[in-house]
Amino acid sequence: MFNSIAPVLQSSGPAITSTGMAALAVGLAALGSGYAERGIGAAAVGAMAEDESLFGRGLILTVLPETLVILALVVVFLTLG
Repeated sequence: MFNSIAPVLQSSGPAITSTGMAALAVGLAALGSGYAERGIGAAAVGAMAEDESLFGRGLILTVLPETLVILALVVVFLTLG
């Protein structure tokens, strides 16, 4: 029984393709960005509640982690090109 399974297992392709690895890279970048944005968003909303002039800074600090995901997408498109 095991002799008939071995050639099938040995002749199979890679477990994760380059497209799958690219999706994993973007997904992990998005996860890290969301984790970073969690604390930044709460602090920005608290600061804006006390002083409305901090809206611009809060917006920039909230958007800053999202640039990691955009950078990951650019790297993926350049790599898979």
